Amino acid sequence: MRAIRLVLASLLTTTAFAGTLLSGSLALTNAGAAPSLATCTTTISSHVYSRGKLTVATDSPAYTPWFVNNQPSNGKGYESAVVYAIAKVLGIRRSNVIWVVEPFDSSYVPGVKKFDFDINEISYSTERAGAVSFSKSYYDVQQSIVALKTNPIVTKHTAKELKSYLYGDQIGTTGLAYINNHIKPTRSARVYSTLDLAIAALQAKQIDAIVIDTPTGQYMASAQILNKNKKPVATQVGQFPSVGEHYGLLFAKNNPLVSCINTAIATLKTNGTLSALQNKWLGLYTGVPTIRP
Repeated sequence: MRAIRLVLASLLTTTAFAGTLLSGSLALTNAGAAPSLATCTTTISSHVYSRGKLTVATDSPAYTPWFVNNQPSNGKGYESAVVYAIAKVLGIRRSNVIWVVEPFDSSYVPGVKKFDFDINEISYSTERAGAVSFSKSYYDVQQSIVALKTNPIVTKHTAKELKSYLYGDQIGTTGLAYINNHIKPTRSARVYSTLDLAIAALQAKQIDAIVIDTPTGQYMASAQILNKNKKPVATQVGQFPSVGEHYGLLFAKNNPLVSCINTAIATLKTNGTLSALQNKWLGLYTGVPTIRP
């Protein structure tokens, strides 16, 4: 779940859409200019997957603090709340937001999508953007290390020491990319098909640590990795400086809905809604100490 800031020499242009860089995020806009919110509220029904509905995908299980109680439709958790905020500014009723399941590592596979967009802590990357389209950033990301409290990495994590550990992560994540591109350990990271399998490997002491976004890592360490007495046995060792990673909503390639979703995100940034939602659901994570790879 990690992305490097973009430098694009040329972007796809068509009569309807042109790619532009806005605040480090990829935005597809109409003829180089974002449509107005008023325009979007009147035209969005012609672009959605199911007329009159906004169909949103995410993985299952859906983790805190992005969702709460594995129920994306309850409006609780940052990503669930963002979806309903987008729907509201676009004039879509809450009851017309439909949730479907899409596995994380299937989301950025090219081809037809049976949803309007996927929201699942998916980091923008140039490789993924070759197969799908992304919205502007709805969250700028830092990565962190989660390990068992008894592991030496908890106290021994200089840049040199970090290279000596055995890491594990879910396939296709930017956590895995961060391990390979920034930590560069002496042993290849173990790769798992799901995050649950990586967590199980950590609990079984088959790996030393997982690298994952700071909010998910905090929840994982404090509430998910427990002993038989339901006590936390893991800790969040620290978080890394940002490398420009951000999460974007994921669409089928060149989906015309992108530009209006970007207008909605821009509106939520301007009116303070995104900031308020981050403070409500993610504010706990600013105090995690920073370490360097």
